[in-house]
Amino acid sequence: MGKLKAIGSNLSSLSPRLGSLEPAARTVDQQRTLFAPWRKWYNTTRWRALRMAILTRDRFTCQWPGCGYMTADTSQLVADHKRPHRGDEVLFWDERNLQTLCKPCHDRKKQAAERGASA
Repeated sequence: MGKLKAIGSNLSSLSPRLGSLEPAARTVDQQRTLFAPWRKWYNTTRWRALRMAILTRDRFTCQWPGCGYMTADTSQLVADHKRPHRGDEVLFWDERNLQTLCKPCHDRKKQAAERGASA
């Protein structure tokens, strides 16, 4: 049996192409999930059950002082963490740390209050 001859490398003749790849396009939710893996907890059956328990406990009424908005349309209500959990699993699942807020109070007033507290 004869010896195999060395095969020359063609790698030097190939142009580098990795630099020409475009960055992966991600939605805002995908980006947030990438940097905050705890966000996937919101898509669990356990969270959905806990959210409904909180909405029921608070009688589908916004708990923001002075609001009191009441609706059976659960898409208009948010189970909000009183203290931001920032990935702390115990705080995330703690029922005493949850309250019902209507979407406007959660998206405007509560977020503004949290931004002011962190500044």
